[in-house]
Amino acid sequence: MASELNTITVAAAQALLRKREISSLELTRACLDRVRAVEPKLNAFINVSEREAIEQARAADRRLASDGAAALCGIPLAIKDAYCTRGVATTCGSRILEKFVPPFDATVIAKLRDEGAVFIGKTNMDEFGMGSSTENSAFGPTLNPHELGRVAGGSSGGSAAAVAADECLAALGEDTGGSIREPAAFCGVVGLKPTYSRVSRYGIIAYASSLDQVGPFAKSVRDASILLRSLAGIDPNDSTCSARPVPDYERALTGDVKGLRIGVPREYFVEGMQRSVESAVRAALKQYESMGAKVDEISLPHTDYAIAAYYLIATAEASANLARYDGIRYGLRVEGANNIELYDRTRAAGFGAEVKRRIMLGTFALSAGYYDAYYLKAQKVRTLIRQDFERAFERCDLLVTPVAPTTAFRIGEKTTDPLTMYLSDIFTISVNLAGLPGLALPCGYDENGLPIGMQIIGPPFSEENVLRAGDAYERAGAVERRTAKV
Repeated sequence: MASELNTITVAAAQALLRKREISSLELTRACLDRVRAVEPKLNAFINVSEREAIEQARAADRRLASDGAAALCGIPLAIKDAYCTRGVATTCGSRILEKFVPPFDATVIAKLRDEGAVFIGKTNMDEFGMGSSTENSAFGPTLNPHELGRVAGGSSGGSAAAVAADECLAALGEDTGGSIREPAAFCGVVGLKPTYSRVSRYGIIAYASSLDQVGPFAKSVRDASILLRSLAGIDPNDSTCSARPVPDYERALTGDVKGLRIGVPREYFVEGMQRSVESAVRAALKQYESMGAKVDEISLPHTDYAIAAYYLIATAEASANLARYDGIRYGLRVEGANNIELYDRTRAAGFGAEVKRRIMLGTFALSAGYYDAYYLKAQKVRTLIRQDFERAFERCDLLVTPVAPTTAFRIGEKTTDPLTMYLSDIFTISVNLAGLPGLALPCGYDENGLPIGMQIIGPPFSEENVLRAGDAYERAGAVERRTAKV
């Protein structure tokens, strides 16, 4: 059994740990053994904290012996390398932060430490979260555990791949325009983007501050609900963080969806999308109907403008956020004859091509004479998109859509065409623009055996309902989780 402990869920591990049938040390060693076995193929981790993980596991076992352990005590987790982690290199997938070791923890990392969670290591990602495939990482791409010639999705591809390959029991990601949900769909795991402000962003290396949101990857919806409860809550260090009480999300998982009103946006079933993706999501909707939910087609008329609005807003905010990497205060420093040359050389050497592209786009959108024409107009479109959702939720409790128009594409297939790559997020971006919760979970497999994901979207702070619907679908057993081939 010890060799298979890495394959169990968080909920199962909790029960076994509390009954003293296993130890956190055994669980952690099983995950680390798996990491050693598959990492040369996958590249899901930028660094593995083996010594620290063993120490944390031993400390967790001491806490578990006292019967006062918190929910995630002793649970081995992987952390996206965008989270500042005290004493551990935090690179954000970039050479400019390759040697940066934070002196403090992000709020969510501090919460997990307080609960006694075990940190296996920091996972690979697109540089500063800018990408949909993890091919923009300065440390090489993460490969899909179901087929190594395919991408794992992005930007949180390392976390998704680590969970799918059973290198950890769950993982943290960050979602700016689909960066949790798309890799979850591509790798066949559960990924949750909570409502904007539900989870603190303090200590998370920023890409676009009005869009970024922390969230978990897990092997089941129940596990995602357990993690969310531990992560959510007010934080005095984050002025955007909600003061709403945090519910017990796991208690909401009743398995009952009778009378639930599900909307299906017609704009999310577009010409050219992969047939097997549409078929799998349509089959999931029929499954909900058989369980007593009511399914109706609705419209989100401004969906077509979401990509353009997102890439103006996100790049503008990135231009401002990434201005701090100047070679003066921390991170990479390439000397120059004067300050301007120092900035120029440092940023040229430290940033990758996609990050430079987005900084230039954002700087242009914010420049004098173009602010009103581009950035301000994009914000107005964002309001229209949010209003579309508000009208939809007057008729529906939740929306169900595909996560992406295709399954995982081949490594290198879209790297030469940024616009085609940007379209990978066409079904996820609107959720970030409107600040809504979105859950991705497996709903089938394509003709090549690659996972297909569906997305459940709810009104702000409706995570209980979103998770309940996802859990009910899982319980119906329409889709069986397949073991990764790696």
